[in-house]
Formats: sequence, C-alpha cells, structure tokens
Amino acid sequence: MSDAINLDAYLRRVGWAGPVAADLATLRGLAMVHVATITFANLHPLMGLPVALDLVTLQRKLVDEGRGGYCFEQNLLFEAVLREIGFEVSGLIARVLWRHPEDAETPQTHMLLHVVLDGEGWLVDVGFGGHVLTGALRLQSDIEQATGHEPFRLLQHDAEWRMQSLARGEWRTLYRFDLRPVPMVDYVVANHYVSTHSASRFVSNLLLGRTTADRRLSLLNYEFTERRIGHEPTRQRLRDVAELRELMEREFLLRIPSDADFNRRLEGLPRD
Repeated sequence: MSDAINLDAYLRRVGWAGPVAADLATLRGLAMVHVATITFANLHPLMGLPVALDLVTLQRKLVDEGRGGYCFEQNLLFEAVLREIGFEVSGLIARVLWRHPEDAETPQTHMLLHVVLDGEGWLVDVGFGGHVLTGALRLQSDIEQATGHEPFRLLQHDAEWRMQSLARGEWRTLYRFDLRPVPMVDYVVANHYVSTHSASRFVSNLLLGRTTADRRLSLLNYEFTERRIGHEPTRQRLRDVAELRELMEREFLLRIPSDADFNRRLEGLPRD
C-alpha cells in the first residue's frame, strides 16, 4: 500500500462532491465536512491499544474503516489531504487550556495546522473534540472572526498565540501555541503520553465529539451533550451499555466493536 494519501477516497468519506483547489473556499469547506463526518474518538487509548500515526494506518482507520480518532490522527490526516491538494501546510503543537486557568502550566498535547495561502497565514484544527474549530482562522491577533459556529479570535503576546472562542458570552481560551514547525518525533512523544499515561483523561474516559452545521455533539462516558446554535445545551444521562452503544453509532457514526472486552470496558466507565 502506498504511503500517499488517497484523495478520492478521503473526499468520498467526507461527502465532498465538488472540485478542490488550494484556495480558502476549499480549506474552510473541507474543515467543516471533516468534523461532521470523521468523529473525534479515543477508543484505542480507552482499550489500551496503541495509536499509530503513520499515514497508511491513519487512512485505513479514519477513511477506509469509517472510524474516528483524536487530534494527532485527525490533523495528521488532514495535513496530508491539504498537502496533496497543493496547500502549503505545517503542523504546530499546543498546550491545552480549555477548562484550565489561563496561567496553568499544561503539557504540549494538542496538534493544529498552519496554512500559508497567497502569502497569508491561516490556522485550521479538525481535532479538538466537541468544541472544534469549524472553518479556518486568519492568523491575525485581536479580531473577532466568524466560523461555522461561535466566533473565534486569536491573541498574541510576543511569540505566543492563544486561540479563544466566545462560549456563552465569555471568551475562553482553547490552547496556547507558537508558530515553530514541529518535527514528527514530538508528535510521537506527545501521542504516547496522551494515549498511555495514567494521568491522561484519554485512557480512563470515553470522549467523543462531532460537529454538524447546526449542532455540537459531545459524549463524556455516559453523559451526552447536544449544543444547538442559539439554544441552551441539552444533556442526557444514558442508562446502560446498550443505550450507549446505540448512541455512539447513531449520533457519532462509529462502527462499534462487538467483542465482550469492549462491552466490559464501557460497563466500567464512570457514571458520575
């Protein structure tokens, strides 16, 4: 199998039927359809399975087998797609601050992408779970930018940038980063930590996210949250494994393993 991305297969996977080009419309459009069809998911870390980051494995898992993945998998695949189309793109790494204080010292555990288009910088990120960026952000500080959902903005202090979203009337930071290109080995190390370390929430919780044109969907263990634009979030507490599996397939479009080990892992998830 070639280590080049099968662009046609990817476009079929995300339901993109039109032409593609290295332009802003394609960049924004593919980011939107990607997060609506390829679910953010951490099933491998949850089951104690390795998370491989080579392109052959990513394409087989996320494209051919119709499964989901988390930030390194999602953005590495998207980076390969953009490069195949003709974009100038490089990977960055970030320290997540979502649900943390602004001054928290967090590890570099999140990947995002820097695209240069007609000499201008843009950011895309298809791997931030249920609050993922829908579209692309111009690399410009202190301006509110429209996305497919909430407004986003970037703040800059010296070499550091912060990505924020306007969530329920309050600007909240998703993560902080700089613009230095990141070698693959740094993603490998960060991915190993996220997928195996006992302190990582990815190994002890079920975390799913999918964002459609009008809904943000997230699942934390047995709690399903649906956010519609202009409405208060609705939350549903799932009763058992059967209901959890049905929702994972219906709302998150996942092909769920039928083996007993997976069911036992779901049964043992926190219920609080």
